[in-house]
Amino acid sequence: MNRGSDRCDPGPCLFRYTGFRRHKTKNAGAGTAMSPNGSRNGTISRMKSSVDLIRDPIPQLLVRLAVPVGTGFFFNTMFNVVDTFYGGLISTKALAALSLSFPLFFIVLALGAGTSMGATALIGHALGSDNRDDAELYAAQAVSFGVLHALLLTAVGLATAPAVFRLMGASGDYLDLALVYMDVLFAGSIFFMGNYILNSMLNAAGDTKSFRNFLVTGFFLNLALDPWFMYGGFGIPAMGIGGIALATVMIQAAGNLYLLGRVRRTGLLSGRSWRLMAPRREPFRRLFGQGFPASLNMLTVSLGIFVITWFAGRFGKEAVAAYGIGTRIEQIVLLPAMGLNVAVLSLVAQNFGAGKLARVREALSRALRAGLLMMAAGTVLVMATAAPLVGLFTDDPAVVARGAGFLRVEALVLGAYVILYVNNSALQALQRPAFALWIGLFRQILAPVPVFWLLALRLGWGLPGIWWGVALVTWSAAAVSMLYTRRVMRELEAEADLLLAANGGAPAVSGPPTGGK
Repeated sequence: MNRGSDRCDPGPCLFRYTGFRRHKTKNAGAGTAMSPNGSRNGTISRMKSSVDLIRDPIPQLLVRLAVPVGTGFFFNTMFNVVDTFYGGLISTKALAALSLSFPLFFIVLALGAGTSMGATALIGHALGSDNRDDAELYAAQAVSFGVLHALLLTAVGLATAPAVFRLMGASGDYLDLALVYMDVLFAGSIFFMGNYILNSMLNAAGDTKSFRNFLVTGFFLNLALDPWFMYGGFGIPAMGIGGIALATVMIQAAGNLYLLGRVRRTGLLSGRSWRLMAPRREPFRRLFGQGFPASLNMLTVSLGIFVITWFAGRFGKEAVAAYGIGTRIEQIVLLPAMGLNVAVLSLVAQNFGAGKLARVREALSRALRAGLLMMAAGTVLVMATAAPLVGLFTDDPAVVARGAGFLRVEALVLGAYVILYVNNSALQALQRPAFALWIGLFRQILAPVPVFWLLALRLGWGLPGIWWGVALVTWSAAAVSMLYTRRVMRELEAEADLLLAANGGAPAVSGPPTGGK
């Protein structure tokens, strides 16, 4: 530890939490902490970063972290919009195939994003605790962890996609188009996973701009590559919907190279990282413990989309296409919430590692207030422009009518999504990832099936019954998440107070009071 380090509150830090065990020291300047890679930390240098997540004002940090993320996600969503637009130019079947493929494609995204969130929480906590050795080890282990999962995902995805699509009701040309698209994406899973892992390191260090730069550039590349690969030319054969998928994979591969260069500048990956990448039991266990619940939570979203698609499919392909378009539009409106999601994860992870619970609470409350304000404006906008927005993607009047109905109901649910996103991110950073999984199971599977059946089929509400069912379930989940997060914060603060009292009034914790659960 550094003598006089202000990573802890004033007073001797009797314990420092490394993520594996507590290490007792005689005072703030004596003693060293054993890192999980077996080395001892003397003076720990600060990671190269343009922001200080444990000292800079919270409102300023929320803006500096969230705005690049929101901008990047906007262009990522527009990336998907471009794919949807060109898919519609092929045929309505191709457009429906893209919507049908999304639940499976989301599995790729879920595993990558969940692993990324877990790695961000662990790396950020290590940085907040001034433990660079742990941060570098987790970064290297996250790479090997992600590669192994990507290879497994590719093999399983290619083998099971036909059966899954048939279960969802696809057949004939409809099935063939969906398989052409998904086979290419599954083959490129390692590039998606690579970008998620590299971005987790950047987020933990407070850099949200690099991933934004990649997403913005990727959007413009996609504008050019989609029509080129679809229709062919300049030596490239016409590939139709497969060309849309290939363009996506190539852009992800280019992103790996760019983000790797940016990560190396942080010092989290260096020349010695190759030696640290050999799988190790304890770091893998920690990454699995933090990332797997987050991945499963996101997988429940995929299952939830499957449930909605299955029920919507009972009302025709137009309903499925409308749902696909509506979710794209909804994603655009929710972009500010996604930015806050990442900002809260990064902020809470480092400040939790530094034992600054007051800053954790401030980050959480300010993010919630800002998100709810923005979503109130989004509600008004979507309610007023639902039909014209859907009309940008299709001229099929049946799809426009159904899509507008979906958006008008979803506009009332935007605030609930903010509450869920922000609280789940905070809990992930507090190393309590399991709650998001349980609330996800409730919100995506356990509640929707009986609620959709009751409203859409039993009571005869039809397709609108599905949309209103989503609203009912989402708001109930948001209320539970708010109550649980408040309880966790009270428990952490109470335990910190007990440690403070036991230490005679001097701060005793420079990490999570309980070591996470």
